[in-house]
Amino acid sequence: MNFSELFKQTNNLCKFSPNGLYLANCVQYRLIVRDIKTLQIIQLYTCLDAVQFIQWSSDSMFILCGMYKRGIIQVWSLEQPEWTCKIDEGSAGLTAVQWSPDGRHILTTADFNLRITVWSLVNKSVSYIKYPKEAKPGIDFSKDGKYMALAERRDCKDFISVFVCNTWQLVKHFETDTRDLAGISWSPDGRVLCVWDTPLEYKVLLYLADGRCVATYSAYDWALGIKSVAWSPTSQFLAIGSFDERVRILNHVTWKTVVCHPHPTTVENGAVVVYKEIEKKPPTLRGELVAPDSMMFNIQSKYDVLQGSVAVPTIKPDPDKANPKIGISKLAFSCDNRYLYSKNDNMPCALWIWDVHKLSHIVLLIQARPIKCVEWDPCHPRLALCTSNNKLYIWSPAGCVSVEVPSEATFAVHSLSWHPDGNAIVMIGKDHMCMCFIDTDEES
Repeated sequence: MNFSELFKQTNNLCKFSPNGLYLANCVQYRLIVRDIKTLQIIQLYTCLDAVQFIQWSSDSMFILCGMYKRGIIQVWSLEQPEWTCKIDEGSAGLTAVQWSPDGRHILTTADFNLRITVWSLVNKSVSYIKYPKEAKPGIDFSKDGKYMALAERRDCKDFISVFVCNTWQLVKHFETDTRDLAGISWSPDGRVLCVWDTPLEYKVLLYLADGRCVATYSAYDWALGIKSVAWSPTSQFLAIGSFDERVRILNHVTWKTVVCHPHPTTVENGAVVVYKEIEKKPPTLRGELVAPDSMMFNIQSKYDVLQGSVAVPTIKPDPDKANPKIGISKLAFSCDNRYLYSKNDNMPCALWIWDVHKLSHIVLLIQARPIKCVEWDPCHPRLALCTSNNKLYIWSPAGCVSVEVPSEATFAVHSLSWHPDGNAIVMIGKDHMCMCFIDTDEES
């Protein structure tokens, strides 16, 4: 592994271009585009205000900057730096912005979800979509970019509108059997649209693009329900994370439960490999005073493989607080459809890895500090994670590794993102970022 020097950034705005050639980041009101190989600045743009959001177009030719406080979007061209575009939502305000799959239309959401506006960079036309519902996500595009599904709320009822992205014509509009729709997601093959209900009611509905409901699934109705949903890359499986600390996997034929993965407080080390991070504090001289913050960055760490019965560190959620820290908030499949990771909120230091083919638990990672970010490599069956210290952790079927980020300054990794080719990682701290280049022959 090779690490770059630290570069300034703000608001965690660091994005690889889809073609993998560039890295964009913001420093307050400046947008910086770097060459991925040399990290040299190739373009520098000055925005009208501090940037809160950036996104590349699908063809990596344009990049938009959202300034929500001003209700403004600026679009920049990589090939024609002198070309400029500004979109002003005015009094309507701005809460969200995103590219359409063709990279030539921009969708903006007004304050209070009053409307969605479609802005065309081709003919400068403007279209409006009424009644968008506040859901996460409330808009989803099929992977082939052909359709857009939009969650709507009309007359206290939930609806789905399906649009054709090349003309923005409405092709289907239907009501959903939900109390308060919480999110939607197309399957990777674009055949099925998954809709899930409010956490107060456990309900998943599977719709075809023509509005036909092909299946309804509910695991229980006695407590808080769905917290996260993830499709497998092949669309064969749908994983559902719930507040009851379980992951249920449905198959795409019958939409019935294939397996239910619990997250127990004790794991018997048999078929499961348990890696535990062990921290070792450096020796200090007698009478030497060391600041607590600097101690965290001088600690050495490694993984030990535990034997026998292993207790998983658990915190007790406060029932008096909203959004209790319990249940499966994060889960995702690896690119080869072989593995699935899950993270249980009341086990903040533990990461569970499951074998999709064997339908079993195979690996448990126990970190010394709470896990902040986990991301699968987009091209290889391995994942990277960080815990807000100066370490980068990578797991692959070959094992685990803990790598210290070499830096003269204090640098804590709060989030990270893989390069589209899986050969590099950008690590993001509070005010800086750092690149990690991984040799192609490395297995972890």
